Amino acid sequence: MTDDALRSAALTSKAWPFEEARKLVARYPQGKPNGEPVIFETGYGPSGLPHIGTFTEVLRTTWVRRAYEALTGAPTRLIAFSDDMDGLRKVPDNVPNGEVLAAALGKPLTKVPDPFGCHDSFAHHNNALLRQFLDRFGFDYEFMSATDAYTSGRFDAALRSVLRHFDAIMGVMLPTLREERRQTYSPVLPVSPSTGRVLQVPVRVVDAEAGTIAFTDEDGSDVTQSALGGMAKLQWKVDWAMRWVALGVDYEMAGKDLIDSTIQSGKIARILGAKPPEGFNYEMFLDEKGEKISKSKGNGLGLEDWLRYGSENSLQFYLWREPKKAKSLHVGLIPRAIDDYWQFRGRWPEQPVEQRLGNPVHHIHEGEVPEPTTLPLSFSLLLNLASLPGVADKATAWRFVQRYAPGTAPETDPELDELIGLAVAYARDFVAPGLARRAPTPEEAAALRDLDAFLASLAPDAPADEIQNGVFAVGKQHYGQEKLRDWFQAAYETLLGSSQGPRLGSFIALYGIDNSRKLIADALA
Repeated sequence: MTDDALRSAALTSKAWPFEEARKLVARYPQGKPNGEPVIFETGYGPSGLPHIGTFTEVLRTTWVRRAYEALTGAPTRLIAFSDDMDGLRKVPDNVPNGEVLAAALGKPLTKVPDPFGCHDSFAHHNNALLRQFLDRFGFDYEFMSATDAYTSGRFDAALRSVLRHFDAIMGVMLPTLREERRQTYSPVLPVSPSTGRVLQVPVRVVDAEAGTIAFTDEDGSDVTQSALGGMAKLQWKVDWAMRWVALGVDYEMAGKDLIDSTIQSGKIARILGAKPPEGFNYEMFLDEKGEKISKSKGNGLGLEDWLRYGSENSLQFYLWREPKKAKSLHVGLIPRAIDDYWQFRGRWPEQPVEQRLGNPVHHIHEGEVPEPTTLPLSFSLLLNLASLPGVADKATAWRFVQRYAPGTAPETDPELDELIGLAVAYARDFVAPGLARRAPTPEEAAALRDLDAFLASLAPDAPADEIQNGVFAVGKQHYGQEKLRDWFQAAYETLLGSSQGPRLGSFIALYGIDNSRKLIADALA
């Protein structure tokens, strides 16, 4: 596929990353001035640990970034920004030595001791985890620390602009606040010279060009000091707008809970003389009951939980669809996501470029979909295999797979090897405990005896299609064409302990004729 063909198809593609990328094309019809790179940003609050929301936002932003590059060939950058100069508001529940943090409440996170005792501060510890997290998944990004940006003077010019437009910014923010909050609100949060805490106190601009402010310190003393060089930071929505302006951010998406912040920050960015970035607001994740996922409730599926039972590619595939809508996130979604991913991967090689651009695997693999594009069997079939007695470990499952698909091996088929391990874990924890085989009715028993007789007539290596045809023939003989569904349900419930299951021909070929006949014998007994 040539770059020109790709670009031509991308101009009209309805795949959402290209639709988002075209916002940036409209923003810079002639490209960003002076050939500057288009800036994408994702934000991170380092008072907590990286999680699936972090992964999702960086992943989706990266898809838009790559789509824009495909459309234009223009340079881009992705900034992963850590708000590590925020004051620590409360002690997290999931860290040791909470008393160490409690003594530092209100101080910038980069001035709060690391409760784990391995980094210069709590923020440095969590920033390191963020970078390890992003590196683990191969994201291309530039890490940026708010503390570094403030203290180095990188934000000073933008801070002066905030001070010059102090009254106009107050005009945007005050109408959005409760009356009691208005009395103490300030866009600028000074760092106390006596305690080092970030203060939520009224501030007066003394000299905008010099960057000087005045306020009352915690001890009641009147202080006049610079707001530059890390002596102050900005209130959240003002800070976000200032960052967009100072860094030249062109694209940033955010959760639905930040819609109000996006609106107010956009107004402030315009006051500061810049256009707010493009982007969209996405919905939050929901649990199995349709309730919003909450760390405190413990009702969500974490990133590590998904990766314990499903592949990273399947997670990306699931996160691709309908990014602006609320998505359920629970373990029951994993098998379907894995099989759907492989179905779409199998279609990709034969698709014309227009369809490839709408295929999620094109974006997951940045246009270089690896070989193989198909597997010899589905994940759902592997689950049925791994749920049976005696197939509770990976090595045993592999022996069945190698008989079904000769020539495969863990060394030569690493993706299949990964899926077999995931299937064993998923079946052990979620499938096998819920299986309950029932005894067949007399009519079902007669059909099962005929199925057993048919299987006895086959060669041990009979192909799946031949077996499937025989299964159908037995079903038609006993149930008729109209009630074949009843036959398959009966077979699943009596042989596998579930009301639904795999294509029986494929399953019997995988499990083996003799083993399958033993299942029938056990059911009839």
